[in-house]
Amino acid sequence: MRAALLTAGEWLAAVGGRLAFAVLRLIGLRAASALGGAVLRLIGPLTRNHRFMMENLRLALPEMTPAQHAAIARAAWDNLGRTSFEYPHLDRIADPAGGLVHADAEVLATFERLLADGRPVLTFAAHLGNWEVPAAVAAAHGQRGAILYRRPNNRFVAADVERLRQRLMGRMIPAGLAAPIRLAEALDEGLSVGMLVDQRFGRGPRVPFFGRPAAANPLLARLARRFEAPVYGLRCIREAGPRFRMDLVGPVELPRDASGRVDVEAATALLNRIIEGWVREHPGQWLWMHRRWRD
Repeated sequence: MRAALLTAGEWLAAVGGRLAFAVLRLIGLRAASALGGAVLRLIGPLTRNHRFMMENLRLALPEMTPAQHAAIARAAWDNLGRTSFEYPHLDRIADPAGGLVHADAEVLATFERLLADGRPVLTFAAHLGNWEVPAAVAAAHGQRGAILYRRPNNRFVAADVERLRQRLMGRMIPAGLAAPIRLAEALDEGLSVGMLVDQRFGRGPRVPFFGRPAAANPLLARLARRFEAPVYGLRCIREAGPRFRMDLVGPVELPRDASGRVDVEAATALLNRIIEGWVREHPGQWLWMHRRWRD
């Protein structure tokens, strides 16, 4: 009986999600983005995650004043709300003809060269700006890729999300024990691999992040060590409402050990230094509510 009730609850939640998706699609991208920002600016500070955010800001940016921390927090809630409510419009945002995402000439030239080369690359990103956009934009420009993602707990929501992401981003690989094997298989097939690497990974090495040790995800560095694939960083910075700038960093020269192979822990630390630099540039666009430094 309990299992049936849980299943029914998950199904109802998924139906509610589909209705919300349809409404957000109906009202249009700009209205959905603005509504999401307004809702999270209002509700976010009332949640326990706001306390986590303020603790993180005090730990990571002690040189700033409480007023500056509060301003960053407001911006971060706004960005999270916009990112969430923009989800039904990812296809429009990523459409090369839509003009909502731009990049400078050097970034475009590098991306075109990588596409023409056809060699798989490893791409790392962070929960910065709208972090769903880079994979969709890359796929829209013809990159064949596999994306590591965290599957929602609700099985019906997970199925909906996976269908949407596969259509827009390519092969989706859920995080879990089998993920490293499936990512390695994708690279063997010639697919590029992308992943977000800025959240806590309890089994990973502890590397410096904003001057404090933080458990970090070493998976991308391990794949680089095994496959010797070039590594690039990709970020999507919000400029105004649902308009974005794409930046591409790389190829990143990863540290190597005495044998000449990629040093996994040192490489993981380097990727986190790069992401820290990104966050310092745009602190109001990062996911500060995540408990990055917990033991």
